[in-house]
Amino acid sequence: MNKNIILLFFFSCVFLSFSNKNSIPLKLALLKYNGGGDWYANPTSLKNLSRFCNKELKMALDENYATVEVGSADLFNYPFLHMTGHGNVVFSDLEAQNLRQYLLGGGFLHIDDNYGMDPFVRPSMKKVFPELDFIELPFSHPIYKQKFEFPKGLPKIHEHDRKAPQGFGLIWQGRLVCYYSFECDLGDGWEDREVHKDPEEVRIQALRMGANLVQYAFIQ
Repeated sequence: MNKNIILLFFFSCVFLSFSNKNSIPLKLALLKYNGGGDWYANPTSLKNLSRFCNKELKMALDENYATVEVGSADLFNYPFLHMTGHGNVVFSDLEAQNLRQYLLGGGFLHIDDNYGMDPFVRPSMKKVFPELDFIELPFSHPIYKQKFEFPKGLPKIHEHDRKAPQGFGLIWQGRLVCYYSFECDLGDGWEDREVHKDPEEVRIQALRMGANLVQYAFIQ
């Protein structure tokens, strides 16, 4: 049987289990990569995002998120991957191929530039999808119109270079497989309140956009 068909079947089963309140809770996953970048930068963010999704989207996510390496077979156990950091990102050929198969088979990757990641993540993802380029998604894209409406696109969480936040995507055969938030820093907004001391309204906007990402990943 074609590997992609097997993966699509797997993710269909994952979605069904997500819908079943009696199923074992799913986990969001943090992507661990090589190259020296701090992939572990926001240790409380996915826990808080999972809790928010459980409350607002009536999901049943395990708040104890998973950590998974790019080249690991465990990648295929998680329908939603989150990747962050400030610095270098390196994918080996085997890791790039593994991530490609995961995304082609129904997985979803959210990359969140925690500041300084952009020059490294773009060539790394080009290795995964040499035939694709990141394109900026219009504000009319469904990812901004899930449970929460974002008519102006991504909310601005941290200033960084004082540029407008941008949401980029890699689209494979009409499906958004990777969403890249730039000049925004959603993950910092998801962290415990005392970490960055963001105003509560800023944190809520970050969590709402994160919930949109998770919801979109499950239903697209």
